[in-house]
Amino acid sequence: MLSLDGLEMIAVLVVMGLFIKVLEQFGMFEPVGGEDSVEDDFELSTVCHRPESMDKLQEQTKFTKKELQVLYRGFKNECPSGVVNEENFKTIYSQFFPQGDSSMYAHFLFEAFDTNKNGSVSFEDFVFGLSIILRGTINDRLNWAFNLYDLNKDGCITKEEMLDIMKSIYDMMGKYTYPTMQDDAPREHVESFFQKMDRNKDGVVTIEEFIESCKKDENIMQSMQLFDNVI
Repeated sequence: MLSLDGLEMIAVLVVMGLFIKVLEQFGMFEPVGGEDSVEDDFELSTVCHRPESMDKLQEQTKFTKKELQVLYRGFKNECPSGVVNEENFKTIYSQFFPQGDSSMYAHFLFEAFDTNKNGSVSFEDFVFGLSIILRGTINDRLNWAFNLYDLNKDGCITKEEMLDIMKSIYDMMGKYTYPTMQDDAPREHVESFFQKMDRNKDGVVTIEEFIESCKKDENIMQSMQLFDNVI
């Protein structure tokens, strides 16, 4: 059972922690055999979307050639067409949270990866986001998380946006939350979140307030360091 104490801060971390489960689904932690190149994989697969060259992806991300190879093999196995649509993404997430409804949280996460807003996530989209989450600086990671929670992308997080995020987390965790959720619990956690983050009390959280508050939270900083050596 998972305690909901401090859930207002879990919202900052949950994208990174839960995403590790999805990485396992994509074969992230499987060993790479042989020296065959990512280009060979690109040529052998019949895909609707062909990724950019390995060298270019290596330049644009913080992954090595072998890490890109592991990622691509896993991505290709799950997504033979070369892209993931939102329904595929929701299906992958639902496998890890059968006790709850992860569809809304998966929707928010999909939106964060779909940077081109074309309704699909390519391998490039996937590794660009992953590079930030796993290899970016603290500021990079917090900026990415802020963008996830800023649902309408206007540069600030409102209570309504944070409430949507909190509800999606509650729905996803389902019966494995403890104590049993009350209907007003998400709103209470949003109020607590804003008390900590909304420094000037204007009713919204800016990127500056978000980063400053997260950096002052020892638990968040320690948790982020756990991702430094994931691969």
